[in-house]
Amino acid sequence: MNKQTVLNYHNRTKHSLERYAKGPESIDWEDQPDQFRRFSGCKIVTLPLPGAELEPLFADLDNPELIPSKPLDMANVGLLLELAFGLSAWKQFGPSRWALRCNPSSGNLHPTEAYLISTGNGFIKSGVYHYVSHDHSLEQRCRFSDNLPDSGILIGLSSVHWREAWKYGERAFRYCQHDLGHALGALRYAAATLGWSVELLAEWSDDDIAKLLGLDRDDFKKQEHESPDIICRINTHAESKPLDVEALLEAAQSGDWFGKADSLRAYHMYKWPVIDEVSTAASKPQTEEPEWLAVQQPIIKSSCTKTATQIIRQRRSAQQFDGKMPPLPQTDFYRMLAAVLPTTAAFDLWRWPPKIHLFIFVHRVEGLAPGIYALPRDNDAVEPLQAATLAEFDWKKISEEIPLYHLYSGDCRQIAKTVSCHQPITSDSAFSLGMVAEFSETIEAAPWLYRRLFWECGLIGQTLYLEAEAAGVRGTGIGCYFDDSVHELLGIKDDKFQSLYHFTVGKPLEDKRLETLPAYEHLNDLV
Repeated sequence: MNKQTVLNYHNRTKHSLERYAKGPESIDWEDQPDQFRRFSGCKIVTLPLPGAELEPLFADLDNPELIPSKPLDMANVGLLLELAFGLSAWKQFGPSRWALRCNPSSGNLHPTEAYLISTGNGFIKSGVYHYVSHDHSLEQRCRFSDNLPDSGILIGLSSVHWREAWKYGERAFRYCQHDLGHALGALRYAAATLGWSVELLAEWSDDDIAKLLGLDRDDFKKQEHESPDIICRINTHAESKPLDVEALLEAAQSGDWFGKADSLRAYHMYKWPVIDEVSTAASKPQTEEPEWLAVQQPIIKSSCTKTATQIIRQRRSAQQFDGKMPPLPQTDFYRMLAAVLPTTAAFDLWRWPPKIHLFIFVHRVEGLAPGIYALPRDNDAVEPLQAATLAEFDWKKISEEIPLYHLYSGDCRQIAKTVSCHQPITSDSAFSLGMVAEFSETIEAAPWLYRRLFWECGLIGQTLYLEAEAAGVRGTGIGCYFDDSVHELLGIKDDKFQSLYHFTVGKPLEDKRLETLPAYEHLNDLV
């Protein structure tokens, strides 16, 4: 039943040329949900001022094992949270002012909430803390007893589905899962700059995550609750004790909890019960997860000479591209594609064989004929993808460095624009792409894997965002596309494969009417 509920949701929320998925008939921008969740009644832990620069170059992140590990202290934990989930800038147009963050979000709505879990150390007491990105501070939600063994720190992620549904209606559950993948990628890159790594604790059930983060408590306004998603352990490469999950959950159950979630202040004009239905159907039980590790391969070296912290803080989503841009250098194009392969350091936290593959509309890339190309992210997927797509595609491998295949030559700018909801940003780009998932067999194995497919897409998207910045261009994630039109274009006739996310990269056109302001200038007024 749960599998069918998930499949029904996916099919119901497809956009098509004839109609869009169900969403609000009108949007009152003055009634947008508060981007910043806060809990009243919590002790506030102020973090050191953000903005510190670190030495590693962005190119150094290809070899994270060579980056010296920073000590686990308040300053570095604060930097981890800032680079992963904090503000990157403010934009202003007339009287309107809005924040941008280091981790991307559909519509800049930011449904993802981040929590720090301390298991006992010298700089912050054991307990659960909610990160407030606006204030760069922690709210102590729970205080554990003092006898919990020190196992370092954990990061918990959850989603406020309502934040996305306010704008996107029924399709919002998909976008929340994309944003989880973005956040995972942002956390991985932030940790790497500190010489740390991220361990995804994939065995945990949603119920246990909710218990640890306090999401099962009656502390949230109806319809504004948070859904549990991910627990990660931060590995600082210093000696630490093994994580005692049972002791940690007992500490949360017996701990002292504080605070109530403030209202997000949006009027709930529309109700989307299908989101709650699919969220329940795709809830994850406790599982045993295989220790799959990709064999690391040499990667095409990045030519970027900026520091990793510079690239992370300058990441933006482009709003429009220069349709007359010169061709993107082929070396930069190949580097971007190489970076999303599962054998690279960017995916060292991902614990499963890849299920997402790329179909690419090349418009302006040096040395490549415009047309359609494919990047299977697993060699075993080449034959199934070839069998599932148009017989006219030639599947000619064109590179020894990456598994890139030519399928079709021709000007695909109008096609790329049409299937991505008529958005010119996909035709004015150097290239755009669709992320196609191994779908039906994955959902058949377990319905909660539906979410993981989107997380993998978001992780790819975050990597492309940063790689685009490193190449001197810009990227944008595209959640609006005509699902089955994409499948028809590629020749996909059933749900063995499904398109789950689009992305586009090009030369951005800056809107000079917008003023850019420093991310945390408002904190200086408080010092």
